[in-house]
Amino acid sequence: MMLRYALRTIRDRKGGFLGALLALMCAAALITACGTLLETGLRGRIATERYAGAPLVVSADQNVHRTTVKHKGNGETKAKHKAKPVAERAWLPAATADRIRPLEGVRKVIPELTFLAEPVTEPVDRPSYGHSWASASITPFTLTTGRAPATADDIVIDRGFAERAGLKPGDRLTVQSTGAPRPYRISGIAAPAGRGELQQQTSLFFFAAEAERLAARPGQVTALGVLPAPGTDLTEMKRRVERALKGTPAQVATGDDRGPVEFLDAAGARTKLVSMGGAMGGTSLLVAILVVVGTFALSIQQRHRELALLRAIAATSRQIRRLLGREALIVGAVAGVLGSLAGLPLATWLHSRFIDMGAIPANLERTAGIFPAFAAVAVTLLGAWAAARISGRRIARIRPAEAMAESAVERDRPARGRIAAGLLLLAGGGVLVAVLSGLHIEAASTPVTFLAVVVLATAVSLLGPLLIKMASALLAGPLRLAGFGGTLATANIRGNSTRMAAVVTPLTLLIGMTCTVLFVQPTLGGAARNQAREGTRATWVLATQGPGIPSVAAEAVRTTQGVTAATEVVRTTVRVGLDKYQAQGVTQAGLSRTWDPEVTGGSLADFAADPGTAAVSELAAEQLGLHPGSTLKLHLGDGTPATLTVAAVYARGLGFGDLTLAHDLVARHMGNPLAATVLVAGDSDRGRLAAALKKFPGIAVLAPATADRLQADRQQENAEVNYLAMGLILAFTAIAVVNTLAMSVSERIKEFAMLRLAGATRRQVLRMLRIEALSILLIAAVLGTGIALAVLTAFSIGMTGSAAPTVMPVVYATVVGAAALLVLVASALPGRVALKARPVEVAASQR
Repeated sequence: MMLRYALRTIRDRKGGFLGALLALMCAAALITACGTLLETGLRGRIATERYAGAPLVVSADQNVHRTTVKHKGNGETKAKHKAKPVAERAWLPAATADRIRPLEGVRKVIPELTFLAEPVTEPVDRPSYGHSWASASITPFTLTTGRAPATADDIVIDRGFAERAGLKPGDRLTVQSTGAPRPYRISGIAAPAGRGELQQQTSLFFFAAEAERLAARPGQVTALGVLPAPGTDLTEMKRRVERALKGTPAQVATGDDRGPVEFLDAAGARTKLVSMGGAMGGTSLLVAILVVVGTFALSIQQRHRELALLRAIAATSRQIRRLLGREALIVGAVAGVLGSLAGLPLATWLHSRFIDMGAIPANLERTAGIFPAFAAVAVTLLGAWAAARISGRRIARIRPAEAMAESAVERDRPARGRIAAGLLLLAGGGVLVAVLSGLHIEAASTPVTFLAVVVLATAVSLLGPLLIKMASALLAGPLRLAGFGGTLATANIRGNSTRMAAVVTPLTLLIGMTCTVLFVQPTLGGAARNQAREGTRATWVLATQGPGIPSVAAEAVRTTQGVTAATEVVRTTVRVGLDKYQAQGVTQAGLSRTWDPEVTGGSLADFAADPGTAAVSELAAEQLGLHPGSTLKLHLGDGTPATLTVAAVYARGLGFGDLTLAHDLVARHMGNPLAATVLVAGDSDRGRLAAALKKFPGIAVLAPATADRLQADRQQENAEVNYLAMGLILAFTAIAVVNTLAMSVSERIKEFAMLRLAGATRRQVLRMLRIEALSILLIAAVLGTGIALAVLTAFSIGMTGSAAPTVMPVVYATVVGAAALLVLVASALPGRVALKARPVEVAASQR
């Protein structure tokens, strides 16, 4: 019976339930999309290309490990093992092949070298790597024209690149590898046998001795491709190879596991996607709960009289709760199914946008499982049911006479429980803000930042009626100046504070979240650039759009007249224990002429004099318990362990990274050892430097201010991924603003009719609506701005040490202006529709 009544209620009150349906559907779509990204990060397939012809691939362990042993009270011990990936490719001892060749079922072992090799004279639209022609059979590549490399001057290029660049055998091609750029003669063109061209990379093949020279890893290989003898069982051969390599840092991969070995960036992108999908999903869920509860609360408030009448004719509290619960489940089921279906193409679009932005590689295939859709439907059903029960708790609990009274006139103040919960959340938001001010790591502070915004917005939702009443008292004087419309607007805001609070909440969240999203990155990036700008003593900065600046180019600059120092800078990440730290490697000669990290302990001269030392930021020193003279044990970019002595502690860690090491030490353990930038000191002019770099195309001589602007542009490009991720949540919140405003206005048709009958013109009613909308905007803007300012200030204190976050006035004005446009349109359109009916007919039908 209750189910049948719920269905009839939904059918007869389509408009009231449409808002809840839309909110739930958007929530389901967001959860499905975020869940699909999360599943892709966990289970997404990374297809292999170069290693496709080798059923079994042996590579080095790409992780650092730590085992901790906990001693229990009863004499037992418990070992816990953890592993974290390294930033660069770990290389394998070439002698590992000798353990594999004698094994039963092994036909051939192919040593593979993969190193930086990018054409300079021809544009490339994908990563370019060099290999030895001896390892071409690992794909296998076969010649389509020309011949194999016979000397160090020869090179074979893949057919796809040859067609794109219009190259043929006999042409010359200059290649930038790990040393100076060098011209080669194209001796042949090759293509994968029996399959299409490479889609994710360009392959250049060198003479074996030249490939070993360019790889600069004597006695090491990138991987080993193992070809089985005919009829050999691959699973059994894998077991034999694993037994032979036991106790070595080698790992064995077959099938789809070969993809992450070949494409380390794709393997790292899976971890990034898990983090991004989880963060987006968690934030989406919190926002969805807040929005859906508010929408249901508004919907139930509009039905207050109907529910009060049910109570008056003997409906029990339990029956009211069951009715509301069943209505919510019906609406939630429909919204969950529709939203999850809409979430699948949304996930596809997000995946493609992340690829276009370079956040994830194209060969990380999207996983389209059913789990995210089912999870979205389940969460939608549970959320709808919980929202209905929470919103209808009071109407179902109070006495019928009270219910009838409250259906006619709104209560003077919210329930004590609501106020208590709001104050508790306000205190919780304050605690989060205090915690945020003490967080110094971006990975830890970012989730707390957005959580604090949502918690404080939820507190606004619960305390909304009180805040609206206080705001209406403050606005009463100014609104009276607007005449008849202002007086009516003031009375409506004060007398319908609960309804107005339902509209203010999503608008507050929208403004607060948008300002936080837009100003977090500029706050952090601006502080980092300021530190880098203040700490750069160089007269000129060398930069390039290519893979980097070779050491021979830096040496050419050093010998130029007027140059007193040229500092090469390479950047990577290292592991101290299992913790990841940003690190840079710098040439130490003449370092004090180009670089000032604001040393607060030790001496920069001591660091510059000894390649076995390190300089660390104050934050890293505090976290690791270091001081000048301490021993620092770390794993370099490729996992190689190193033990260094701390020579200096510096304050400008945001601008220059947490750890600064000797250039050669860092570069030897990077896939790309070329300098990201070179700092040049002295009185030499741009013309002389450009002449010295004439043999190195693509290197620009920039003033420090120009280099700083380019760095700001790069930071903006990197921030676009975060803007896209959070933009979906903001879009959902904007839809909620329109939704609640439309619901609020469309239900006031009787009120508008009575005003018309009392003598108000249609224009005066619309003017009243505009004044109400702008008042709501002002209240939400003050609350949202206050939330964003508190959170951003705490973020700035924790991350930069300054209580002055970066706020761009034009951007802020645009945010508020967009919110104003949203509010005015969302109130005016349903208001005009509501005013189309004749007042007499409306009044008669509402009796």
